Amino acid sequence: MTFHELIRHRESIREYDPERPVEKEKLQRILEAGRIAPSAANRQPWRFYLVSDAGYRKRLCRCYPREWFCNAPHILVVAGRYAEAYVRRSDGYNTLETDLAIAMDHMILAADAEGVATCWVIAFDPEMIKHTGIIEPDEKVFAITPLGYPPKNFVRKGVKDRKSPEEVIKYI
Repeated sequence: MTFHELIRHRESIREYDPERPVEKEKLQRILEAGRIAPSAANRQPWRFYLVSDAGYRKRLCRCYPREWFCNAPHILVVAGRYAEAYVRRSDGYNTLETDLAIAMDHMILAADAEGVATCWVIAFDPEMIKHTGIIEPDEKVFAITPLGYPPKNFVRKGVKDRKSPEEVIKYI
């Protein structure tokens, strides 16, 4: 599959087979894609928490209580520290969220390339995540995603509608 086929193919999956964990080698390649992602000034202000333990996954489910999410055998938590990120001098912009978005995107695309389903989730309760015992007190959780395989009978929806090139691209 080419890169362009991969990005057209990837979709958010909201059904997981709780009895089918992802192989360790695949998980390592997915995490490696995030580790080697670019970041401003190469600060790499991130930490990736792969949560496979049932007790900790249950705690995370309180932060985002959707059955499909809670059925996934793994949950990836992407967090970082503002103090470790690059700050643009001209206006004080802190790049943490940009850096974490790039790393998350790398891992989600890597997961799809491995045949592993994901769904980028930001509608979680960040205060509740602080109390799960997963992240450090000074870390900010940017996004979470389940990692797993969809049920055997799952059918992908296909390419979503997108705005036309004329609506989003301006050649100057």
